[in-house]
Amino acid sequence: PAATHAAGGASAATHAASDGSAAPHAKERGAAPAPIQVPTLAALPHVRHGFFTREGGVSEGLFETLNCGRGSDDEPERVTENRGRVAQHLGLSEARLLSVYQIHSPTAVFVTGPWAPADAPQADAMVSASTGLGLGILTADCVPVLFADRNRPFVAAAHAGWKGAIGGVLEATIAKLETMGAERADLIAAIGPAIRQPAYEVGPEFVARFEADDADNARWFRHSPREDHALFDLTGFVAEKLRRAGVGEVYDTGLCTFADEARFFSYRRTTHRAEADYGRQISVIALSDA
Repeated sequence: PAATHAAGGASAATHAASDGSAAPHAKERGAAPAPIQVPTLAALPHVRHGFFTREGGVSEGLFETLNCGRGSDDEPERVTENRGRVAQHLGLSEARLLSVYQIHSPTAVFVTGPWAPADAPQADAMVSASTGLGLGILTADCVPVLFADRNRPFVAAAHAGWKGAIGGVLEATIAKLETMGAERADLIAAIGPAIRQPAYEVGPEFVARFEADDADNARWFRHSPREDHALFDLTGFVAEKLRRAGVGEVYDTGLCTFADEARFFSYRRTTHRAEADYGRQISVIALSDA
């Protein structure tokens, strides 16, 4: 059976701040990115990874500071600089930090080399056996999941919003890893910062869709104070999907993008405030050249 490690917050993940605690809101333009790392992935000598926060970049205003989303209305040169800082932290060039054009699909692509931003494939997961390529997932409430085979040189990154999660993006990612030679029991899957159940209110149609797919999905919803609404445990749903797929170890950082404004962008928080746009944080995994 899969081992599942659920963290209640940053203390159970390894943060790159020098004292091991959450770094302060780094508005200084010169601050370096300080990604959150998962101990089980950090222990693998062939893997580099990080769940990057909104700290350590050069963007301003709604995008302050490490906005890595090219699809935002942020100034493109600032996004490029931010992505370059992320790449540098991982020992990569900016051109080798890759993102797909995310469409909330179950599509996973095999990555062998870099592409120009304009040529990014439409997909929601990447799988690779090539060293020196950063697989980057952009989120602002959806669930980033980073995968590695503990014994073989295979990594993957998936974007699991509710549509992708129920649609099969996690299973598709694992299946593609398996076709490459990965063993499900040897996979580590790390769930990064995402919106958590106390902040994820949904309507009755949403609940009905999940229960129609599987009556057992009712357990991922709990009562909301607002009539006819419920609170959805998206990360719990994702973790269970991974466990059922046979992933050997599932680790959840336990961090909430909605609740922690100092460290994370959040689409739902932006929507509640009727703001014009929002930044995206990036979660990256790569096979080391070393």
